[in-house]
Amino acid sequence: MALNKMRLHSLAVMLISCVCIGVLGGKYSREMNEPKLSDGKSPVEFRIAKLNQVWEKAIRMQLAPVKQAELHSDLKIQEKDELQWKKLKAEGLDENGEKEAKLRRNFNVILAKYGMDGKKDTRGLDTNNLKDHESKDGDIFDDPRLDKLWNKAKNSGKFSEEELLSLRREFQHHKEKIQEYNIVMDTLSRTEEIHKNVIDPLDGDVKEHVLHQKHTELKEKMRNLNQGFERLRKLSHEGFSEDSEFKEPRVIELWEMAKRANLSEDELDSLKEELKHFETKVEKHQHYQEQLDLSHQKLKHVEALGDKEHILRTQEKYKSLAEKTREMGYKMKKHLQDLTSKISRNGLNHNEL
Repeated sequence: MALNKMRLHSLAVMLISCVCIGVLGGKYSREMNEPKLSDGKSPVEFRIAKLNQVWEKAIRMQLAPVKQAELHSDLKIQEKDELQWKKLKAEGLDENGEKEAKLRRNFNVILAKYGMDGKKDTRGLDTNNLKDHESKDGDIFDDPRLDKLWNKAKNSGKFSEEELLSLRREFQHHKEKIQEYNIVMDTLSRTEEIHKNVIDPLDGDVKEHVLHQKHTELKEKMRNLNQGFERLRKLSHEGFSEDSEFKEPRVIELWEMAKRANLSEDELDSLKEELKHFETKVEKHQHYQEQLDLSHQKLKHVEALGDKEHILRTQEKYKSLAEKTREMGYKMKKHLQDLTSKISRNGLNHNEL
């Protein structure tokens, strides 16, 4: 009898231990998979600490809603690329550090683009295109050549209201490309300054390779800028062609790249169909951005009235729309990244520097 009691007691202890371990294990797994903010209160947005720091700073800065959504999409793309790179590095596939250097450069571009690089912002970097109407008339693109060309086109009488909106998007896209080029130039200058102070010869060889790659990338960007400006000049003088394949600047740029690349007729036809789908995605994303801006204006109006129930409903709608806009922005940018990569790979033999 005493022996049975001992066995039952031992069995009970084992069962309690198993339950405790299971509970603790579940709690531990959840905590590992749901990282917390520095205050430990809520799950973070990103799986990489530095990206969370940038996002938290953006919230404190109270960036405009559209700009904040754009930043979120850019950080999601950066997160995806960094996690992929970590896998490559673990497999020993980035020995010369080329991909790591590009990731670092992309991160610096994000910081500068949203005014988080600790510098006084002299580039007028604002991706919220909906605010452009607040700029001083006649000087909206922060570039004398662009402003002169825009004013000439606007006053020429060749364009309808709808065509002027399309043309303005083209100019805005070119302005953003100039800004990105300036950011890359700036980061390259700083990298070269650091490179001068390298003592380790082996480390110096690696950095020399990275610098060469950056210079090559810079040359390609300059070439694209020149081609883009020439296209704008032609468009401003001749107007839109009725048989234009696409309307959106990013899509037009990809199509121009594809036509210069080493692609067969079948590949071009296939790509044209994919670009049509992509253009629909870009237009949908722009629609969401416009709705988000309007929703934010409505929220401010409702908050001023002070009806708590109405405020809560409007906040919920705004929050839902902001999440959809971020998600749509990420999908659009990932698709753009994939298309650019596909065209570049096929066009390497044809477009060597």
